[in-house]
Amino acid sequence: MTATEHPTQGTDDPTRLAADARSILACPATVSMVIEGEARLVDDEADLTVSDHHGTPTFVCRTDSPVARAAAGNASALLTVTSGLGPRGGPDRLDSLTLAGRLERTGYERCDCCDEVRDVVSLDLSFVLLTRPVPGTPHGTPDRQHRVPLEQFRSHAHLLNRGHLQRSVEHANECHQEELRQAVSFGTSTRPAELIGVRLAHLTPSNVELQWVDVDGAHRQVLTFPRAARTLTELGEMLRRGLHAGIC
Repeated sequence: MTATEHPTQGTDDPTRLAADARSILACPATVSMVIEGEARLVDDEADLTVSDHHGTPTFVCRTDSPVARAAAGNASALLTVTSGLGPRGGPDRLDSLTLAGRLERTGYERCDCCDEVRDVVSLDLSFVLLTRPVPGTPHGTPDRQHRVPLEQFRSHAHLLNRGHLQRSVEHANECHQEELRQAVSFGTSTRPAELIGVRLAHLTPSNVELQWVDVDGAHRQVLTFPRAARTLTELGEMLRRGLHAGIC
């Protein structure tokens, strides 16, 4: 599955539900959390960001933050994540995820920018609920809720879910534009001044599609990796090697 495809909604298959739920956790649009003992909702405005760490919602936060304080007391929390999958206005953006559990401090991380030490906090899950519209029903019909089995949600089969793939494409296009342009310029013997635009279009564990526009028009090329990546680290390495050596 590519970074921009979406599955048929409405399925009750536990594996498919778990894959969709993990993808939302890896690619959120908004994040908010209700914490035991905290009077106010903790959300994006409080620098609340979440990552999918092998099926466990994980946060990196200041030691004096509400999340860090709650983790010190192993407080219960209810996390709500809305989907950032697919294009804005697409059907996947109507899905949301509710995750319940207890917060716990699981490590420390030093910030590269300011050298500040921050807490790594995990949400030890007790249940996961996927909420999505019922396909083909009139506007205003109540959404359907799907309980996602925790064993399926934590499965290693979802390490490279489409949320991670989409975020990888977005990160490359937004933060590594110069490297992409250099790769196309070097691989096609095109002068940098003649390149109008470069972007990754599709990414799977097995290949990536690169698109670019130069003075001769639009071009695309699919680069196939030596083997399917199994982790995000492997995917990043294969992507870098493919862009460096595979364009012709």
